Amino acid sequence: MSFTETDEQQELRKAVAAMAASYGPEYYLEKARAGEHTTELWSEAGKLGFIGVNLPEEYGGGGAGMYELSLVMEEMSAHGCALLMMVVSPAINGTIIGKFGTDQQKQRWIPGIADGSITMAFAITEPDAGSNSHKITTTARRDGDDWILSGQKVYISGVDQAQAILVVSRMAEAKTGNLKPALFVVPTDTPGVSWTKIDMEIVSPENQFQLFFDEVRLPADALVGAEDAAIAQLFAGLNPERIMGAASAVGMGRFAINKATDYVKTRQVWKTPIGAHQGISHPLAQNYIEIELARLMMQKAATLYDDGDDFGAAEAANMAKYAAGEASVRAVDQAVQSLGGNGLTKEYGIASVLTASRLARIAPVSREMILNFIAQTSLGLPRSY
Repeated sequence: MSFTETDEQQELRKAVAAMAASYGPEYYLEKARAGEHTTELWSEAGKLGFIGVNLPEEYGGGGAGMYELSLVMEEMSAHGCALLMMVVSPAINGTIIGKFGTDQQKQRWIPGIADGSITMAFAITEPDAGSNSHKITTTARRDGDDWILSGQKVYISGVDQAQAILVVSRMAEAKTGNLKPALFVVPTDTPGVSWTKIDMEIVSPENQFQLFFDEVRLPADALVGAEDAAIAQLFAGLNPERIMGAASAVGMGRFAINKATDYVKTRQVWKTPIGAHQGISHPLAQNYIEIELARLMMQKAATLYDDGDDFGAAEAANMAKYAAGEASVRAVDQAVQSLGGNGLTKEYGIASVLTASRLARIAPVSREMILNFIAQTSLGLPRSY
């Protein structure tokens, strides 16, 4: 790992930043409040190769790695345009299909995911199976050459803008406490698939849904990977998910700090700008340090992942997700505090980030579960659950 990005990475960062800045937080919030999608931004990011930068070149991707995709996510978030489906469609689904899918599945789905013409949602969480994925009850059973999928999911992002969903189920015969995962690509227009929107207080153009699968008939080739694939197939996309979650939080922290520093440089109450007062400058300096430290761990996680070190990447990805979530929440809170009453107005555009920043502590994995993971795997402490 180098502390100096390559020329290509630096150019990618500049290009993404320029594109995101051309839309900006005003565009993002206007779309969110109108209940509309950021279709134009997503389409342009796809055409420019940003969405599929990590996917295989032979299937229309950029041939780079998770480092580059996290870089894209970070810059978009830092410019007020954090797109949640970046975490889901190319990072989770593109990775899983790219690693375990058949050639036919790769040819069918990856080019569209890469150029943004296909958005794919990811469905794992259930009402009674949140952090404990072993309690998944959505089941798949064989019926001749077909599969029959039944169950429900909750807090599934972007279903209304997706053409397909990668659904995590379990084999119908798996009645033990051990999860035998089965992953299926389910087009959203498949008979028996329905959903309802979950009303959230987060200001975002990407919505959350509860999904229902009522005896959904799927062809044999909807199954991704082998029928008896190890659980590693399921978790292949979760390290990228954590890395991308960290990237989004790092970018959000940068966004908040930039908003605050721009304001306190010019806001004058007494004889000097309020940014000269240590009660303002020191907390913001601390926020900056914490965000930079989180970014280093995120970059380490992405580098380890791209180098094929799955265990090292898992530890670093969880640490990065934890550090970025904590740093982002503190940075956003301090930004609002630095702006005072103006921090709660629509005009200054930081209050809307308050609820969004809390998401970094909760999803895609809570900080408590990360601490459980680190305690058990890094420190060797006994399992608590």
